[in-house]
Amino acid sequence: MRTKPWPAITLLIAAPLLMNLAFTGLGVSFDYPDVLQLPATEALAKFRGEQTTVVALFTLLAAAACAFAPLAVLVGGLDDAPTMRWAVRVGIAAAIVQTVGLLRWPLLVPWLADRVATEGPGSPAIGTFETANTVLGTVIGETAGYTLTALWTVLVVRALRDRVPRWFAVLGYLGAAAVATGVLVPLGVEAAGLTNFLGYLLWSGWLLAFAALLIRYPVRPSLVASQGS
Repeated sequence: MRTKPWPAITLLIAAPLLMNLAFTGLGVSFDYPDVLQLPATEALAKFRGEQTTVVALFTLLAAAACAFAPLAVLVGGLDDAPTMRWAVRVGIAAAIVQTVGLLRWPLLVPWLADRVATEGPGSPAIGTFETANTVLGTVIGETAGYTLTALWTVLVVRALRDRVPRWFAVLGYLGAAAVATGVLVPLGVEAAGLTNFLGYLLWSGWLLAFAALLIRYPVRPSLVASQGS
């Protein structure tokens, strides 16, 4: 008797829900990500004003990002093609870089915010905050994270392309392409911020659709193409 891959299904549902819940909460409580456009002193003052909530939400967001490492391994168990084996590696890397980028908020920023509050506008902690945002945030967490997330999605769709409905593959490709536009944000392409945001919504829908397919069909989605297209 075949069983359904409930661990993979659980993470496919929980990870995007937690991610979107935390991101929405940060937007309401911290005006994130727009707060990053403020001068460092203002951003840190805003952080201190809502520190408990912001730290909790960034911790939740980091946990959701970290969950994509075991998710990549579990999804990798659905197929033994070389493409899927590469997808596992890329998915784990995506989880690592995004988790590292997000954890600066609960681990580093509280200390920096306290220093600036004590030392004033001339504190060297301001420079550290700006550097952390550039290196850990923009370069590692965002640029590398967007690229690897999009690549993982494409590799998974490619590995399962003969086993899933066409609409599922198209949704995955569209979500991946839109997420990848986030790498253009640091280059000053204003529209990229919106397309990246919409891409993550599409991508979240793709993950939930993936879970639905695995719930409906056998442990390996080998019958999805013939029954669901």
